[in-house]
Amino acid sequence: MADLLDRTTEYQDHVRERRRLLREKCSILLAAQPEFVWEIGCGHGHFLTGYAARHSDRLCIGIDIVLERIERADRKRERARLPNLHFVMADAVDFLGALPPNARATEIYVLFPDPWPKRRHWKNRLIDPAFLTASAQRTGQGTRLHFRTDHEPYYLDVLALIRAHPDWQERPNDPWPFELPTVFQQRASRYHSLVAERI
Repeated sequence: MADLLDRTTEYQDHVRERRRLLREKCSILLAAQPEFVWEIGCGHGHFLTGYAARHSDRLCIGIDIVLERIERADRKRERARLPNLHFVMADAVDFLGALPPNARATEIYVLFPDPWPKRRHWKNRLIDPAFLTASAQRTGQGTRLHFRTDHEPYYLDVLALIRAHPDWQERPNDPWPFELPTVFQQRASRYHSLVAERI
């Protein structure tokens, strides 16, 4: 029992320290420019590197939970010499919690996230009512959420969530603002895109 308590305490200390370091990093990244374009699940950074190169006036931050992906994305950023681009190892919930009070996402991209297709795994999906509420609190009116997947059931579920949520509104006629196919998009025989607006 004591061993279990020690491991639990050690884990909790690790989480607290990780979140503290994330808060420090976000404070530094967003000190001069509190508005940013956010990609969740940036993978190897292909899309956001291209986006940041095209939009040099915008601060771009990509997050992923896998260190190897962040390291590869950082190498892309360094080769491209893009001071407006940063990659951070974090999950979306921790990242939102680490943002300085005045920080706001002006665009959000979620491209080909894991659909967790089995019902018992749906709790692992990124986009759910809690995420939509939390992200709405860190955006301004008019912020666009861009979602793309090759898994039609997930697309339909997210569309239903957006239509039912008080903070977001589907924008079916809005064009996709920046095209740079990800690896997953290149592999997909077809995919579905959704644009929503913070209201």
